[in-house]
Amino acid sequence: METTTQTSTQPTADNRTRLPLAALVALAVIGFVLVAMETMPAGLLPIIASGMGTTEGTVGLYVSAYALGTVIVTIPAITLTRGMRRKPLILAAIVGLVLANTTTAISPDVSLSLISRFVAGAFSGIIWGMLAAYGRRISPPSRAGLSLAIVSAGAPVGFALGTPLGSWLGMTFDWRWAFIGLTAVALVAGAAIAVIAPDAQGRAGTSRLPLVRVLRIPGILVILAVIFTWMLAHNTIYTYISPYLRATDSSLSVDLQLFVFGVASIGGIVVTGALLDRFPRPLLHGSVVAFIAAGAILLVGSSWTPAIVVATALWGITFGGASAQLQAALTTTGGADADVANSFLPVAFNLAIFAAGILGAALVGNFDGLVLTVVMMASGLAALALTIYGRRNAFPAQL
Repeated sequence: METTTQTSTQPTADNRTRLPLAALVALAVIGFVLVAMETMPAGLLPIIASGMGTTEGTVGLYVSAYALGTVIVTIPAITLTRGMRRKPLILAAIVGLVLANTTTAISPDVSLSLISRFVAGAFSGIIWGMLAAYGRRISPPSRAGLSLAIVSAGAPVGFALGTPLGSWLGMTFDWRWAFIGLTAVALVAGAAIAVIAPDAQGRAGTSRLPLVRVLRIPGILVILAVIFTWMLAHNTIYTYISPYLRATDSSLSVDLQLFVFGVASIGGIVVTGALLDRFPRPLLHGSVVAFIAAGAILLVGSSWTPAIVVATALWGITFGGASAQLQAALTTTGGADADVANSFLPVAFNLAIFAAGILGAALVGNFDGLVLTVVMMASGLAALALTIYGRRNAFPAQL
């Protein structure tokens, strides 16, 4: 790995003694915005479809378009921007993200909306490619783990609360205000970064990222396959939760179900934090098994609201810790190339989101929403089989 050159007049990470907490929180808020912006249409499918005069399947592609932009841009962004100063780069990407998201909010045309969602996803890929590393670079080396934990907290909170909050805002006022609200949050966080965040130099571009070599590390491809299959199972029903609820006999609203999911996801983060260091492999296996069980309850208990609530909570708990568990596996298996290995995580996540949008659109166009639970269980079983297969190289007994 090449060394970092420092020419900035600001203090470097090597001589910092205080954690730049406010700056790290602002970066975490940007992480929240990225995830909430991507998944929010899932809670507003009927409203956006009605407002735009289109189908729910087409609106589901709002999520896929954003994910595709992230998939295409993330790894090239890491390669092409390594030598750039971190602060100007992230601020420029935030500006692009805000402009694209605002275009979606005011767009009168579905095609324009899909294009703006793709562009927003592309800027998201640039930010994802540098967010965690930037947080570590502006922090003291002795607090690197804590800085990473703070910056990384935004993503699971975005998954947990971003979509239900957007759903509530869109249903209470108008769906366009949900997008405008995220634009406002991004502007506030971006302004905070501009004012208080230290700058950091890029890395000398003397060598290429060893992408192919990292993919050949035993276990890496298995972990990425688990990410894809598990997140495909999750996002197929999460994106099209409205058609699922319509196919049940429940009076549960979309925003309430997503709120239950969100609160449970935060609980899953806590559980994972308590158990991950000591029991990473049993925790992963147990999470996937519980996820499959949640899908079964959503299917067989679809006529009983309490069963749906319990299944949704179980689903949220298993999902809340998934990112940390899989990122820990990539970090351990990647070894010296852990940073490069982790760059594949958002790509695998978003490939699954993209595929789920297309798969879900096809399914809800031809079947009722209960079929989504079948996909949830089948793909979850595939993920479980992969975790068992990868016990030796991909998922160690200890981190």
